[in-house]
Amino acid sequence: MDSRAKKKGSAEEILETLGDFTSKENWDNFFTLRTDSFEWYAEWPNLRGPLLSLLQNLTLSHPLPLPILVPGCGNSRLSEHLYDAGHTAITNVDFSKVVISDMLRRNVRDRPHMRWRIMDITAMQFQDETFAAVIDKGGFDALMEPDLGPNLGSKYLSEVKRVLKPGGKFVCLTLAESHVLNLLFSKFRLGWKMSVDAIPLKSSSKPSLQTFMVVVEKELSTLVHQITSLLHNSSLHSKSKQVSGLYEAIQNENQIREKYSSDSDILYSVEDVQVELTKLSQGRRLQLTLGGQGYSTFSYRTVILDAEEQADPFTYHCGAFIVPKTRAREWLFYSEEGQWMVVRSSKAARLIMVFLDASHSDASMEEIQKDLSPLVTQLAPAENENEAKIPFMMASEGIKERNIIHKVTSSLTGTIIVEDVIYENVDSEVSCIFPSRELMFRRLVFERAGSLVQSEALLKDEQLPTKLVSEKGMKKNNNSFKSRKSGSERNSVGGSSQLTVYHGYIVSSYHTGIISGFTLISSYMENVASSGKMVKAVIIGLGAGLLPMFLNGCIPFLEIETVELDSVIVDIAKDYFSFVEDNRLKVHIADGIQFIREIGSSEAAKIHAKSNDPRYTEFCLTASSTMSHSGVEGTKVDIIIVDADSSDPSSGLACPAPEFLDESFLETVKAKLSEDGLFVVNLVSRSQAIKDMALSKLKKVFSHLFCLQLDEDVNEVHFALKSESCIEDSYFSEASLKLDKLFEFKHPEIGQSVINATKKIRRLK
Repeated sequence: MDSRAKKKGSAEEILETLGDFTSKENWDNFFTLRTDSFEWYAEWPNLRGPLLSLLQNLTLSHPLPLPILVPGCGNSRLSEHLYDAGHTAITNVDFSKVVISDMLRRNVRDRPHMRWRIMDITAMQFQDETFAAVIDKGGFDALMEPDLGPNLGSKYLSEVKRVLKPGGKFVCLTLAESHVLNLLFSKFRLGWKMSVDAIPLKSSSKPSLQTFMVVVEKELSTLVHQITSLLHNSSLHSKSKQVSGLYEAIQNENQIREKYSSDSDILYSVEDVQVELTKLSQGRRLQLTLGGQGYSTFSYRTVILDAEEQADPFTYHCGAFIVPKTRAREWLFYSEEGQWMVVRSSKAARLIMVFLDASHSDASMEEIQKDLSPLVTQLAPAENENEAKIPFMMASEGIKERNIIHKVTSSLTGTIIVEDVIYENVDSEVSCIFPSRELMFRRLVFERAGSLVQSEALLKDEQLPTKLVSEKGMKKNNNSFKSRKSGSERNSVGGSSQLTVYHGYIVSSYHTGIISGFTLISSYMENVASSGKMVKAVIIGLGAGLLPMFLNGCIPFLEIETVELDSVIVDIAKDYFSFVEDNRLKVHIADGIQFIREIGSSEAAKIHAKSNDPRYTEFCLTASSTMSHSGVEGTKVDIIIVDADSSDPSSGLACPAPEFLDESFLETVKAKLSEDGLFVVNLVSRSQAIKDMALSKLKKVFSHLFCLQLDEDVNEVHFALKSESCIEDSYFSEASLKLDKLFEFKHPEIGQSVINATKKIRRLK
């Protein structure tokens, strides 16, 4: 055996025992022994057609010569064939000095424009957007050693994304193993088009592994595209595990991408989108999880917003805006529309909106900013002028004082807080109605929903009826709230006067919105009232009992059955929010869905009788008599309102729980409504896809739908009419005035608020 044969045999042995394909030393040894060209995967005759066709298409949008990068080039002849086919602007990269030296010597005369660089492909020294095409033949696969994890592969793909020009293409020739595809698919989801094809196999009697060509185009957008499969080649062994595994991987990934496309609430990681964020993209909005273990003390929910073009120059190239926990659910910061208003006010070309939550409660703002500073810096656009320091802006918490007066944990609702707060600023409307040096409000807060303020009520000083105070921040008095007092009287700041919830004024704008929807049946309500009968309503979800108490006080011909699943909530409503039952207002501790189903049935008295809570039994035993007294049993209900929050935030619905939108429940509601009945549902979700889904379910059951989106409120109130006939748009103004006359408002300003809200109701169907 001559020396060349010995050398060849040794090279194949090294190839078999190479082990770590990421080891520079191993590759140097291999290329020292194997000086002739070595082709991993497909040969040029099979690659020629698809590669040259792809590059020809690129020349239509990129100037010639087309700059091409071949990373992990080894001693393959791929670059030489491309050069000879007319593509001379090729840069070859490999971390093996041995192979780069050999290839340079081999090509320096015949291919003088070819460039050869010793470089680590996971940290390349090229400028951003240098190449129109990156052609990888087995390089990515070599980095993805299963035992080493995805770290090197992830770094490499980030570099590929960085060095590609917009509209450029990454061509990955791969065996398409599952762990390779998982990373490849996930790294190119946002703003990239992807197609998968198969390279025809060489004619051979011996079965061999199929080589696939994944082509990814850089789009610089926020769109998520489906993967296009071009796997129609007759030479594919479709029954092989390799091919069937690829088909399954594409199918699964496309399902994920479909969800991403339809859900604006998707949270990306910085790694997923960092390359895409190097440039500003007008009108782009992305939600990220920022920081966390290994990066910072805290993690943060973050929204990145690139401003649309404006006439005046931007004051800041990039700014960070911190939203405190107490304001995270306000319309201005919670909704997309509100967030864009903040962007315009900030005068920043890119605004990084950071939301604080309960996990940040023990940290000072100085600590938060110090923790955030390096995180937001990596999100600044590459054009950040002179690497200007990113300014921090913050929404005022809006609360001057806060005093937690009650905290309890319920097995159904989780941690519940009752707090009194004094706001820095209050609505001009309430200030005019109740002139006072300071107003106080009482708030019911559910921690499970990101510290959602579920209910809010105005407090008044009983000794001085014209002086009202808000529940925003009284100084803590440990002895003031231990005993239950009639009417929920509580000591005010300093303990010199008694405070009680005032039910003649509604603080929550969405409650105003719910009431405004009664205009849709105002004629029916007028007829019932004039005949001396009662309008019957069921409200699912008690909360602090503010809506039923307000309605009870201003509509004398209304009978209300309120349903609440959690007995702890009922206690809080009575003890801290002055909720009181009378002959027209009752509360039932029961499941709302079951309660609606049992309306008019003798089974109503048995609802939840098996509960471990003895008070369930007490309420259930009196349910039939109560319903009979109010006229609900054996008859229909005129108004059904669902205002119950969801116990499962992962559903994407903060309110209501998803089961309240099930078609079977909606059919039950329709069956229980009187012919002129009204169904009202309070809907809270950040996801437009979920809102659209809720609307489609309502449309399947009800003929006429309306919606109200109030300014500066995250809630959307949906109204559905059972009747096949419907109020005409031209009659809205008259109907709202009729509704105003039916109510006995303590303050005309409230009536005006309701009328104003009716003008914003829009027809959906």
